[in-house]
Amino acid sequence: MSTVALITGAASGIGASVARRLARGGARCVLVDLDEVGAERLAKEVGGLAVAGDVGDPEVSRRAVALAEERYGRLDLVHLNAGISSGVDLAAFDLEQYRRAMAVNVDGVVFGVTAAVPALLRSGGGAIVVTASLAGLVGYDGDPIYTMTKHAVVGLVRALAAPLAQQNIRIGAVCPGFTDTPLVAGMRKVFLDAGFPLLTADDVAAAVESAFYAEEPGTLLVVQPGRQPVPYRHAGVPGPAGGQRPPSTSR
Repeated sequence: MSTVALITGAASGIGASVARRLARGGARCVLVDLDEVGAERLAKEVGGLAVAGDVGDPEVSRRAVALAEERYGRLDLVHLNAGISSGVDLAAFDLEQYRRAMAVNVDGVVFGVTAAVPALLRSGGGAIVVTASLAGLVGYDGDPIYTMTKHAVVGLVRALAAPLAQQNIRIGAVCPGFTDTPLVAGMRKVFLDAGFPLLTADDVAAAVESAFYAEEPGTLLVVQPGRQPVPYRHAGVPGPAGGQRPPSTSR
């Protein structure tokens, strides 16, 4: 039985590389992107299905999951990859730009998870990988709002890891450095002129595939040029002076 994968932000960059990589391994792919033409083109290339839409709309994720089950009978892997830079200048705040960044980078992940989990459970389990960023682990002053959104999805992944693992669903994230994709196209020459190495989309796609099968729930893979992906370890935080542990608040 072939693996069935759903990928958002799939028309170009990292998402497209993941689709090609998984398809070469025999997976059947449902590709979601606002770029309808690009998604349809890639779907034809990899023998998959395209869904045009904005991941900030929860109906788009529901529709993509339903299509996967209707046409392929199951869902096994989910790559929540769609993302944008914010372009928000806090000194001249633009509410519309802010809402747009939050909708794609945060809402799109939440909507993707909530739509996919029931289908993954019907398949007996599976895996979700979110494209975060190094900006989800450290402060990036070049785009504070983007940094905030990526910290948010890293927190979501970490909080969901244990409860989803109990249901045979793995969730993790990849946290790449600067990658040669449309997201950084405007700065590409600056990086090259400075001699700063950029990751390729294929570099990150290989890490995404590894993250699907990571043994430890909530694995965050840091991806940097010239290095093997490595799990990021968060430092612990101090507890009460008496050493007490908090009571369980899970429902």
